[in-house]
Amino acid sequence: MPKYSITVPFHNEEENVTALYDQLKDVMEQVGESFELIFVDDGSRDRTYRLLEEIAAVDSRVLVIKLRRNFGQTSALAAGFDHAQGDYVLAMDGDLQHNPQEIPAFLEKLEEGYDVVSGWRAQRADNFVMRRIPSRAANWLMAKLSGVDIHDFGTTFKAYRREVIQNIPLYGQMHRFIPALASWYGASIVEIPISNPARLYGKSHYGISRTFRVFFDLLTIRFLLKYMMRPLHFFGSFGAVSALLGLAMAFGLMLMKLITHGHVLHEHGPWFIMASVLILAGVQLIGIGLLGELQVRHYHSPQHRAPYTVDRMVRLRSSEEPAHS
Repeated sequence: MPKYSITVPFHNEEENVTALYDQLKDVMEQVGESFELIFVDDGSRDRTYRLLEEIAAVDSRVLVIKLRRNFGQTSALAAGFDHAQGDYVLAMDGDLQHNPQEIPAFLEKLEEGYDVVSGWRAQRADNFVMRRIPSRAANWLMAKLSGVDIHDFGTTFKAYRREVIQNIPLYGQMHRFIPALASWYGASIVEIPISNPARLYGKSHYGISRTFRVFFDLLTIRFLLKYMMRPLHFFGSFGAVSALLGLAMAFGLMLMKLITHGHVLHEHGPWFIMASVLILAGVQLIGIGLLGELQVRHYHSPQHRAPYTVDRMVRLRSSEEPAHS
């Protein structure tokens, strides 16, 4: 069993595949411990998979996972994490904007006892207006909402203990919020500065539109961190307040009817409608909270549905492995 697993998702990165493999191999061989490289092809349309397949054909330490289509970076990382065998798992991008020479610094922090080691792009080479300003705002907001005091949630360049990362369900675009989710499980987190060289080959897959998706992900994470195991406390609180207000208004209208014997519906129609809506909304919110509690129960069931579909996996059998009949 390898001690370290390096997971790298690729999507249309044919110019970077071979160079990254060579650098990773050199660095990990210098580390001197057993390792494996898990390369995930996330539905590339260029020669990325062919190059990865050629690498796996000559190096038994390389596992190539080909997904059936482009599921997104989070799902690609989840595929790599699910198949990682090492005690420590490190993730990085496949565009050469993460320097493999910095991997030993991550591994050193893991050896010190930290559960999660997160990279911090202190000096970014990205566009100031389109990338750096939105990123700083999102990172500041995420730190406040999650209570995890790190500067850079967005970078993929992170290292984990396997038991930590495999307890975190990944879907949607949640990979950038792994430290926040890990903190909920009580993981110890440390941040180290990393370089952020400009992309030399290929085209970036990120744009300003990602900022809006990040905003909604922030709301999701905030809800998950505080109410994931008790959704009824969130929806039930609003539902109870709404229902009580509606009932109070309805009771007031009923007293008015009994005292004045007037036509309450004609004279106070808007209040009557508002009371009805508040009561109905309160009941619905409480019902949503109960459904959420059922989902929590389902979450703790042993079933696990992967957010990706594997087309094939390629690994060269080493000479030490026994042949299977």
